[in-house]
Amino acid sequence: MGGLFSRDRPEAPSPSLADIKARQDAEAAAAQARKDAEAARAQIAELIRSNHESQEKAMAAQQAAMQAAAASQEQTHKEMMAMLQAERAANEARFAAEAAARDATEDAKQKAAEAEEARKRTAAVQEQAIKDAQAAQEQARKLQEAANEEKRKATAAQEAANASKKAAEEQVKTANAAKAEAERKLKEGIQPVVTPTPEEVSAAKRRVQYREDLFHFAVAGVAGGGKSSLINAFRGLRNKDAGSAATGVTETTLAMARYGSPNAEYPYVWYDIPGAGTLKIPDWQYFNAQGLYVFDCIIVLFDNRFTMTDIAILTNCRRFKIPTYIVRSKADQHIRNIMKDMGYDSDDDESEDQKKKLYQDARQQFIRQTRQSVKDNLESANMPDQRVYIVSNEPMLGVVKEKRPKKIVDEIELLNDLIGEAQTRRARRDAQAGAGKEK
Repeated sequence: MGGLFSRDRPEAPSPSLADIKARQDAEAAAAQARKDAEAARAQIAELIRSNHESQEKAMAAQQAAMQAAAASQEQTHKEMMAMLQAERAANEARFAAEAAARDATEDAKQKAAEAEEARKRTAAVQEQAIKDAQAAQEQARKLQEAANEEKRKATAAQEAANASKKAAEEQVKTANAAKAEAERKLKEGIQPVVTPTPEEVSAAKRRVQYREDLFHFAVAGVAGGGKSSLINAFRGLRNKDAGSAATGVTETTLAMARYGSPNAEYPYVWYDIPGAGTLKIPDWQYFNAQGLYVFDCIIVLFDNRFTMTDIAILTNCRRFKIPTYIVRSKADQHIRNIMKDMGYDSDDDESEDQKKKLYQDARQQFIRQTRQSVKDNLESANMPDQRVYIVSNEPMLGVVKEKRPKKIVDEIELLNDLIGEAQTRRARRDAQAGAGKEK
């Protein structure tokens, strides 16, 4: 049946070419967006890797901190430019996707949502990259500060080294000057001054068995001067008596010998010091080498001549404030030799008066010559004049034994002065000890 009721249902309109074209364009845009997103992710991964390497290089290159900082800044700039480009591409893709989504199907909208998600991830990666770049800059700053601190320390160390070097050079200069001065003095005959250390003084006192309750006399001088015989006479002994010091024509004392007084009531100890010339010791070292600085009194004994050793001992005793007594021994032998020079012959039949007169003349000549010789020697050494005691062993022994020997010169005065010196120093020492106890 025809008519109005026989009209067929209209079919759905077929998509036009424009719709198909629009759909294709949307899919192409979505595909391009995916490619751009993938490219952006690859670029971001590359940036992350590059940034990681930059951080490792900055950590490892402390000595090139400034170059690392510059490289990091340059790398950060490139990353920022790359991120800006990626963001621009992502934005362009988003804009294209949004434009296509408005006219496209739900699939296009899904693709656009994926693109948005990719953009967010890109933004997150970008934010992390910024943080990493800032961390790298902070690390570079710290490395720079550390490098500056090391440089400052190195500069300070260099300055200290320069100061030490300068001080060492000054010390060397001073030492060379002192050496040159010492050599000059040695050439001019001026001997150096050597002061013993407290340890050396203590060792010397132990070596001589020093005791505070005794008075220590040292008899020193050149070899063969009669030191041992004089010590025997001071102790009231003859050279052959038991306990006497060994004597001989040649020097018998090669090591310091200690002799106490036979009478326990006398607090005196006598020391026979090795004669200068028997030991390989220069004159100016003899005093310190023998430890003479620890004795309470020193007798400088000489026989025929006053030597540089005697001068050295006297000079050092003045430095240490040690009382000294210059003594010429064997006076009886020297007087007899002068008598012979005057024509005396023991075999001649001369009267006693003639012998006495000849003896007195020879004695006065010997005394005068001895004292003048000592005075001249002291004066040439720029030392003050000092009395010389002229003695012989046999008369000295008689004085010690409280006899009255006939042919004496200075034996009585020497013995009295030695005893007086000992008593004075002991009284002073006792007074100092008492004052110390009262404090």
